[in-house]
Amino acid sequence: MSYLLRLIVTDRPGILGAVATALGAAGIDIVTLDVLERGHGVAVDDIVVDLPPGRLPDTLITAAQAVPGVTVESLRPFAGPLDTHRELELLEALARAAEGTSVKLLAAELPRVFHSGWAVVLSATGDDAWEVAAASEAAPTFEGLTLPWMPLTRPRLMPSEEEWMPERWREMALEMMAASYGGPGCAVVLGRSGGPAFRRSELLRLVHLTGIATTVASLPPD
Repeated sequence: MSYLLRLIVTDRPGILGAVATALGAAGIDIVTLDVLERGHGVAVDDIVVDLPPGRLPDTLITAAQAVPGVTVESLRPFAGPLDTHRELELLEALARAAEGTSVKLLAAELPRVFHSGWAVVLSATGDDAWEVAAASEAAPTFEGLTLPWMPLTRPRLMPSEEEWMPERWREMALEMMAASYGGPGCAVVLGRSGGPAFRRSELLRLVHLTGIATTVASLPPD
């Protein structure tokens, strides 16, 4: 089974190699590794790993934190594995997509790019009106909700304690972030249950990707 392990590590040479060695000694295979943030002497890394059958998830925490300078921020099951260069592959797929299908493709593929659980694309239909243009598997229902941040005017991190969220979402510790896509006031929303919370670096990456995706999706076919 695959898991997403988020680590906060001392930013020093060789520490990721030490983590890889510790996980390997415990029989744990690393599938992908993403460095999310670096600064002030620390780094935040997302590592997708495969846990051998019969091994408890606590094994991951024990192995990682055996390395001095490593703290496990969160651990959760993950529906992987992921491919490298997945952002470029998504943009290429959007460029080849048939007319009217790009928004569904974006919603379906973004969760794998950002280690999230689901994605929803919201389209503004008026000053205070919007509709769900596309949604990935596992996405919660947005219809009927009051979204005070729609139409979207700026990128947003939306932690699970925000007051507009339904109580059941807060109980699920649903973490979200949103960025513009496709037109004025429209948005892509990514979410995952149980954390970890999205970081500013992930939001900036989403803003960059959706900006390019908006342009790519509007290009004429070859």
